[in-house]
Amino acid sequence: MASSSSSSSSSSSPSSSSSSSASSLLIVSVVVCLLLNSSLTAGINEEAPAATALYKDPTQPIGARIRDLMRRMTVAEKIGQMTQIDRSVATQDVIKKYFIGSVLSVDDSVPGVRRENQVIVNNGSATKWVKTVNKLQQAAVSTRLSIPMLYGVDAVHGHNYAYRSTIFPHNIGLGATRDVHLVKRIGAATAVECRATGVRYVFSPTIAVCRDPRWGRCYESFSEDPEVVKNMTEIISGLQGQAPSKSRKGVPFVGATKVAACAKHYVGDGGTNKGINENDTVLQWSELMRIHMLPYVGAIEKGVATVMVSYSSVNGTKMHANRDLITGYLKNKLKFRGFVISDFLGIDKITTPLGANYTFSIEAGIGAGIDMVMVPYNTTSFINGLTRLVKEGFIPMSRINDAVFRILRIKFTMGLFESPMADLSLSNKIGSKEHRALAREAVRKSMVLLKNGHDHHKKPLLPLPKKAPMILVAGTHAHNLGNQCGGWTIRWQGVATNNLTSGTTILEAVKTAVAPSTQVVYSENPDADFAKTSSFSYAIVVVGEPTYAEWDGDSLSLTIPAAGLSTIDRVCGSVRCVVVLISGRPVVIEPHLDKIDALVAAWLPGTEGRGVTDVLFGDYGFTGTLPRTWFRSVDQLPMNVGDAQYDPLFPFGFGLTTDPIEG
Repeated sequence: MASSSSSSSSSSSPSSSSSSSASSLLIVSVVVCLLLNSSLTAGINEEAPAATALYKDPTQPIGARIRDLMRRMTVAEKIGQMTQIDRSVATQDVIKKYFIGSVLSVDDSVPGVRRENQVIVNNGSATKWVKTVNKLQQAAVSTRLSIPMLYGVDAVHGHNYAYRSTIFPHNIGLGATRDVHLVKRIGAATAVECRATGVRYVFSPTIAVCRDPRWGRCYESFSEDPEVVKNMTEIISGLQGQAPSKSRKGVPFVGATKVAACAKHYVGDGGTNKGINENDTVLQWSELMRIHMLPYVGAIEKGVATVMVSYSSVNGTKMHANRDLITGYLKNKLKFRGFVISDFLGIDKITTPLGANYTFSIEAGIGAGIDMVMVPYNTTSFINGLTRLVKEGFIPMSRINDAVFRILRIKFTMGLFESPMADLSLSNKIGSKEHRALAREAVRKSMVLLKNGHDHHKKPLLPLPKKAPMILVAGTHAHNLGNQCGGWTIRWQGVATNNLTSGTTILEAVKTAVAPSTQVVYSENPDADFAKTSSFSYAIVVVGEPTYAEWDGDSLSLTIPAAGLSTIDRVCGSVRCVVVLISGRPVVIEPHLDKIDALVAAWLPGTEGRGVTDVLFGDYGFTGTLPRTWFRSVDQLPMNVGDAQYDPLFPFGFGLTTDPIEG
């Protein structure tokens, strides 16, 4: 999903093709309109009291409940279910009037977030979240048919919009662990922290196969290898619960205490030209299947509830309008039975400029097979536009019914009708000790040791001695929790501060790890003389990329800021040093490698900095391996394992190991 403050505009007429045939369809349209209105209102069973309605009986089969409910629904109620709006426009009156099916929060619409003198303040407690969700849910269940709404957030590395939540390593770090059982446990912990705030739907996991690190979302990808990504879809079983062994392929499963997951972004978003966000992925059908489609096979096998469509295109066709891949392949070939959701303003972006012909975009997106639309702001433009297209026959009622059936299947499957309201019974689980311990484990398993000693004649630097007299900790990322967590943390693009949430910086972790007698000196960017003349036993230099998410993260140079590079040169040229790189992808490092004694790829580890020091000081050994190829020069890109021309600085799967220090 992307965050944006843009809004779409409503076109005054349907698509150009429809306008040219309007006169010939006039009589048919009128008849269709009359039949639709009469049949749908007649389908409402006014005789059966609500309390005895079959769809309200949890002992009945889900299919029967859905059919019973749908025969009672009007066009307006069905279209409302297909509509997801942002909390900033989701009042109780709007929910009731338009029968809204889903609400999401992002950035400023997150409960508890406010601006004070242009500074973002987040103190969104579980109580604030639950009150917010329940207020909107109360409106939804007070409508005629009492259909509950589904509240969703981007929980891409933990419940990352919630204050004091546990922030796990981003997916690239988890890919370095190759540990499918670990990611399943992380999914389960994320589900608990989301449920603690009333959230029942997460736009996660990203199962893109990033083939070019210049893409600003590359850290959301587990690996360049589709098999690794497919294996890591086990996180879905943690988020949603383990599907029963006899479950039919493609039929979603969501446990009663879990959350509905979302596999994204379908399909090919990790293969765009030059890694440019929302660009075109140009490739043969066989490559699309072998590389980018494979993880979706894994996700569907895990019973994933929803799939989000990519902003990008495949061979020139916008995915949000790609009927062959959404309906033809995902729904018909792969037998996916959950619902398909658009990305944020996704249908608006079918046209250029944004929302240029909104009616056409609605027709193209819904016609392609999108079931729920992340509108997110112009509620009436979307609802009125889709209603008009249905009544005039441009979108058949069968397409609407398919969408609503899929949405209701998820709501019934997850028990939302029986337990629509949230409570505070899990509030103590947000940022709990056990979840932070799990995150710390994930951090240490994700660390990849790329270099340890200059050559065969020098002793390895790692693991570091804890009882050194005096050590230096330097770098822009050593004491910056925001940089350590990266994008999608409290804010869409992240926040480079220490007060955005709760956690342990690497500097704080170092101070805890070393012996009480060791003096730890911190200087963000010391000069060479200071490093050389201060008699440091060694230095820990922590540098890397600034926070970013999609768009802002796209980079053709893949260099870290000059301040970080100068710190490496000054410190590592004066004292033995280990460089800890905080980045969402491989970056240019070869020109500085000779000065570095030990090099660690720490990715974006999240809130638990002690996971980094666990391996630096030898409490645990290094075990992580590269989830993607580390290039020598950006001129080599894109370069992936298996390519005919493959000359990396560090190959895919590389990672030195160390033994833990006994005692």
